[in-house]
Amino acid sequence: MNIGELVLVAIESIKSNKLRSFLTTLGIVIGIAAVIAVVGIGQGGRAMLMTEMEKFGTNLFGLWVNYRDGESFRIDDLSINDISVIKENVPQVKYLAPVTYNQMPLRGSKGQKTVQVIGTTAEYAQIRNLEMAWGRFIRDDDAAVGRRIIVLDEKTAVKLFGPGNPVGKRVMIMSNSAVVVGVIKSDSSMLGFNSQQVAYMPWSFLCRLTDWKVIHELQGSAESKEEVETAMNLAKKILERRHNAPNHYYAYSMEQEMQSANKVTGIMTLVIGCIAGISLLVGGIGVMNIMLVSVTERTREIGIRMALGARRKDILIQFIIESIVLCLLGGFIGIIIGYGGALLVAKLAKWPPLVSVWTVVLAVGFSMAVGLFFGIYPANKASKMDPIEALRRD
Repeated sequence: MNIGELVLVAIESIKSNKLRSFLTTLGIVIGIAAVIAVVGIGQGGRAMLMTEMEKFGTNLFGLWVNYRDGESFRIDDLSINDISVIKENVPQVKYLAPVTYNQMPLRGSKGQKTVQVIGTTAEYAQIRNLEMAWGRFIRDDDAAVGRRIIVLDEKTAVKLFGPGNPVGKRVMIMSNSAVVVGVIKSDSSMLGFNSQQVAYMPWSFLCRLTDWKVIHELQGSAESKEEVETAMNLAKKILERRHNAPNHYYAYSMEQEMQSANKVTGIMTLVIGCIAGISLLVGGIGVMNIMLVSVTERTREIGIRMALGARRKDILIQFIIESIVLCLLGGFIGIIIGYGGALLVAKLAKWPPLVSVWTVVLAVGFSMAVGLFFGIYPANKASKMDPIEALRRD
């Protein structure tokens, strides 16, 4: 018999025991479907994450103080003058802004809320690609004179003043008041401040409110993606020279963040995919078990074939092919179910389902490998039967 005839024999054997064949392949179906779905969802989620991070711009970077264990905090670790010096000496830096964080209670005409207040300057809007819903962002002259103004995000504005344009209204901050000059569109991305409500004010005004001239970090953007590394490294060296503090600062770019996030999500997808793949092992054991039963039930058939001239090699190949066909059948069904599951989850999560061709090829190849591996023992047992003993069986 050639391979084609052996495949037809295997298909006929499967069709003659439909229910048993279905139950046998169920483990393979579940395993392949789980792997395809997990990998597809993981790849889609990773692509969505990268897209969201790219919205901020791949030319962004940040500068922080590298505090070691036991090292005390110093207010002059970062100063507002550092910004002008860096921009004068590093042409690769396009925008650079101070960032100071503080949790503060805000009260408007309709309600009150404790939010994260960010003290910064005008260039922060360009660095973070902020979009205005109403009004304007902080200007250079606001920061220069410490003007008592505030910019809210949409959620904070609604909480404090209700729906509508709140520009021109006053917000009470502790015992002080500030005029709302703008409202930022709420960030609908996965990575924005949508999980917490925020407000922005001139850095100088925040320092006057808190009586604490601290800068937690410097955020900047380079002229281009290719110049980010140069820009942040030169800026870091200037800070070290100005403050006479070698290795006291560290820099990190959005590109590095994206690489780290990509690596983490890739590892998570791999680990979860491997866990899902355990069901393939269970399915393979089920195939081997049924093939052993099949060998026992078809002992007389094996004896007749060997008596008619079939070699041990022919019997071995017949049962291996039957095992592979079973697993391939389960694999194809699993691919359809897995892709459908990935498509459904992606649609609900609003990200693209990314099931690559290589994932499908790998799934099919793995199905064949499972069939081959778990079919060898039953096939070998069938091929070693004595023809005379086999013919004597009922």
